[in-house]
Amino acid sequence: MLMRFMNRAEEAFICILLITTTLLVFLDVVMRFGFNAGFLWTQELTLHMSAWMVLFGASYGLKVGSHIGMDAFVKLFPPVGRRILTAISAVGALVYCGLIFYGSWIYLKKMKMIGIDLEDMPIPVWIAHSPLILGYLFLIVRLLIILWSVAVGEADGFKHSDEAKESLALAEDIVKEGAKS
Repeated sequence: MLMRFMNRAEEAFICILLITTTLLVFLDVVMRFGFNAGFLWTQELTLHMSAWMVLFGASYGLKVGSHIGMDAFVKLFPPVGRRILTAISAVGALVYCGLIFYGSWIYLKKMKMIGIDLEDMPIPVWIAHSPLILGYLFLIVRLLIILWSVAVGEADGFKHSDEAKESLALAEDIVKEGAKS
């Protein structure tokens, strides 16, 4: 139940960010080039929203396996070896994300204490940068799920996209379509 809510919230947040960023950039381009005017705050807002999309997109990419994997070396090992190497990688990534999460917490605490706003918008910096905490929390949860699935034997590696296999499948489809014509 909690994971389903997390998945839906993550997907909805990424969609809202993508749509809003696209509309703001479009509006800003039309205003600047069409009317020689514009808004001062749109550039800063779209910059922050793009950074938020990267954070949440990285977590989403772990979930759906859209990250490119460099696993030629890992595939040389038997399943047990792949599981061990994947577990070591997941633990290393967890340590890294934990350090960034902790550092983000300290940073946001200091920004709240200082009480400064963004340059172009009357929004406190600590609020604008708070997706750091949430984004890395989502990454930590995804990495824990991967580590658990490796520990119980459900997986022996990270789920990732295989561009070579996808390209070969597309080429075969093109050849089959050409043969039908």
